[in-house]
Amino acid sequence: MSGICALGDNWPDIFNGLKAKQNCVQRMPWDDIQGLHTRLGAPITDFSTPKHYPRKMLRSMGRVAVMSVRATEMALENAGLLDDDVVKSGAMGVSYGSCIGTPGDVPVLSQVLSEGSTLGLNSGTYLKVMSHTAPVNIGLFFGMKGRIIPTTSACTSGSQGIGYAYEAIKYGQQDLMVAGGSEEFCLTQVSVFDVMFATSTRNDDPKLTPRPFDANRDGLVLGEGACSIILEEYEHAKARGATIYGEVVGYGTNSDGQHVTEPSANTMGIAMELALKDAGVSASDIGYVNAHGTATGKGDIAETNATARVLGAGKPISSLKSYLGHTLGACGALEFWMSLEMMRNNWFAPTINLENVDPECGDLDYIVGDGREMDHEFVMTNNFAFGGINTSLIIKRM
Repeated sequence: MSGICALGDNWPDIFNGLKAKQNCVQRMPWDDIQGLHTRLGAPITDFSTPKHYPRKMLRSMGRVAVMSVRATEMALENAGLLDDDVVKSGAMGVSYGSCIGTPGDVPVLSQVLSEGSTLGLNSGTYLKVMSHTAPVNIGLFFGMKGRIIPTTSACTSGSQGIGYAYEAIKYGQQDLMVAGGSEEFCLTQVSVFDVMFATSTRNDDPKLTPRPFDANRDGLVLGEGACSIILEEYEHAKARGATIYGEVVGYGTNSDGQHVTEPSANTMGIAMELALKDAGVSASDIGYVNAHGTATGKGDIAETNATARVLGAGKPISSLKSYLGHTLGACGALEFWMSLEMMRNNWFAPTINLENVDPECGDLDYIVGDGREMDHEFVMTNNFAFGGINTSLIIKRM
């Protein structure tokens, strides 16, 4: 497992940041953008392209692909597979997603229509923009010949990446999968959410937002990142003496089928029920829930009421977006990784900036303060996306 986010690119640094309740939101230099309400973001400030990446490979890679490849490189190394022949054998595939490729290159393509000119275009332009640029570049960089499953489903891209990788292994199609998601920070995506009045405008107090579940929340803040999880068939992992961190035992996904942006508590809950059924566990077995928790008005209310209905009142829950912002295509994978690591450490991070729980939110145990020490065998992590796409993953302690 490995990832890159505003808190760091390794678990010890990220763990220390969570412990310190470090909010990564900052005021951005956007005062000259006409019509934009928010000035907030949570970009990664210290990531650069590794010097050992061949220039030829980089021609098809924008920032989102470079982060995806780097996260995968670190995860393969963590798994003891970086130089293993199995990576190129066809036994390993990729299930990975992002909302879009590199948005900054889209204007280069659109100038053909706006200016009637192809000047500025090159053979790599589309390869950087295409929605499946992350999984394709991962496969190319490491010579993987298994199946590629692009999961371009907005905020569930990363969680669907893990879920479909799990199913590919479960049903015998692959022995190993790189799973996850990524997103690069871009003003264009901020603008999309801003136009829908979904972004926080607490511009003069960046460290006090986002505020998931709080009665005074005013919207989300966008971040960026990438996270790669190496999934492996259990007997295959045992045979090679792999270190096993946890087991994916349940996955549920469905769609609302009613509105492109309005969340449905009913179908959110059904996705959780599907994950419980797949895992063969009861609601009482789930010790902690990592929420999608975007700090949007309707989203928080629908999600928490669905969680309370399915898992019961008083279930411990928190949102990591209060630290990292909303990393879109990366959030499902980053939150899966951090949920598993928190379970292994018997400590679960609080939701920071949560002072007064919205009375319309579900009857749950919202973790605040300095976090909580808990020892659980199962945790659930949920994500919900535009288009009414819902996902729920259940992880078992090993």
